Amino acid sequence: MANNQYANKVIFGGNTIIDLTADTVTAAKILTGYTAHDASGAPITGQCDFDANTQDATASVSEVLNTKTFYAQGVKKTGEMTNNGAVAGVISSLSAYTIPQGYHDGSGTVSIDSTDTALLIPGNIKDGITILGVTGTYSGGGTPTSQAKTVTPTASQQVILPDNGYDYLSQVTVNAVPYTETDNAAGGYTVTIL
Repeated sequence: MANNQYANKVIFGGNTIIDLTADTVTAAKILTGYTAHDASGAPITGQCDFDANTQDATASVSEVLNTKTFYAQGVKKTGEMTNNGAVAGVISSLSAYTIPQGYHDGSGTVSIDSTDTALLIPGNIKDGITILGVTGTYSGGGTPTSQAKTVTPTASQQVILPDNGYDYLSQVTVNAVPYTETDNAAGGYTVTIL
């Protein structure tokens, strides 16, 4: 009898029934807790903690929540995605609200600034126009008043607007540029543009 205490090859009636001699299995290649026999016939218990082949994993650390771990290409990695939780945004101008990059738990909200919401009433919106679900009823509320103005050019820029109590300018008359000619002591004349 051989010195080995395990039978790793069984031949019966000239036929090979079991032959473990060419097997390459090792404890490191078997999942933890599972048992088998190696090439010598000795029982072995698995020591491999891998439970999945991660060679085709495509997630990156920026796509996994920060502090959470995962495996990709056989390497343990830690996520870097920001956890924004319940984001609360307020729209206060016509500019778009920028959503922060990262994870959102789904309970966040974006709303219109309360000052602007208070103005969204039917009386402030033209009749027949609907803005954010509010249908307008304003029909002008009276005849608009116009104003005619006359201005004189100056060396400085002027902005011509209607006075308080008027809705618009119906006409603006611009006077001629003030211009005078006076004789001077040298025998010519002086042109003065005001």
